[in-house]
Amino acid sequence: MEMGKSWMLPLEKVCSLVTQTEGLESFQEAVNSSQGIVLLAPHLSNWEIFAVYVSQNIESTFMYQPPKLLALDRLLRRVRSRGGMKLAPTDIKGVSLVLKALKRGELVGVLPDQVPNEEGGEFAKFFGEQALTMTLVSKLVARSQARVFCGCAVRLPKGEGFKLIIREADQAIYNEDLPTSVRGLNKSVEGCVLLAVEQYQWEYKRFRKQPDGKKFY
Repeated sequence: MEMGKSWMLPLEKVCSLVTQTEGLESFQEAVNSSQGIVLLAPHLSNWEIFAVYVSQNIESTFMYQPPKLLALDRLLRRVRSRGGMKLAPTDIKGVSLVLKALKRGELVGVLPDQVPNEEGGEFAKFFGEQALTMTLVSKLVARSQARVFCGCAVRLPKGEGFKLIIREADQAIYNEDLPTSVRGLNKSVEGCVLLAVEQYQWEYKRFRKQPDGKKFY
């Protein structure tokens, strides 16, 4: 129901749902520096509201996984691009688009806890358990020298709206060693999740694939 609200309400109404912010000033300073920014938006609370609010008046491209239903894909493209946000699919063409955007000094948004295919992933600890984790962010950072932030819009109690929180990612994400960088990605997501553990999408199958070939369903 919250997703529908963030998709269908006018943009100003969506943004008005954010009643508190933390770390936004530092993030804006980084955006204004003309250096490319990778913004990690985990599946925590309402990431649609987070993306709409944070991309206001910023040249931005957000990666997304196109749904199989064409009608839903058309809807997502329409509502997410209302404020000028561009969308890039999670394929080779999309990666090329976001890399070019970073090199132009723009903002690129990524949902960092999506489960990649095995060619695009590396196993790394996530809350103490092995999880197949995307290597895309680490490779984008290595090729563009972008700065990385991680954030969310935490749902406040009693219908008081959302608190938008943005922090710089764990420094390990900048490491040239790929496994170290991927672990830094997961640590960044962990830091966000700990802000509101009960609001994380735990049913998302992060641990389904395991290094020994076993699967958790």
